Amino acid sequence: MNLEENTGISFAANTLDKIPQPKADAKEIIGLVKKGSKITGYQLSDQRIVSREEGVAMAKAGEITGVGVAHRKDTEYLKSIPDGTDDNNLSHLPTVKG
Repeated sequence: MNLEENTGISFAANTLDKIPQPKADAKEIIGLVKKGSKITGYQLSDQRIVSREEGVAMAKAGEITGVGVAHRKDTEYLKSIPDGTDDNNLSHLPTVKG
């Protein structure tokens, strides 16, 4: 990885409020539940659907891997931890029915 890519990752990581340490049995997010363009929930690797709020709480508790917690105004949400690869970002995941 070159310095420019590393700097971009560092900058993106700085937009996260918290990067929780995932537990060994942490689940991955495999799909997004949306209402219009707004994410309202997440589908986990065990096929469970959780609300956005539940997902944030689970991530903070180390129960979801690969994400950090960010906020916009008073709303917390999950964001992919930058790793230099776009294909595992939340924005690239399929939309699923909640």
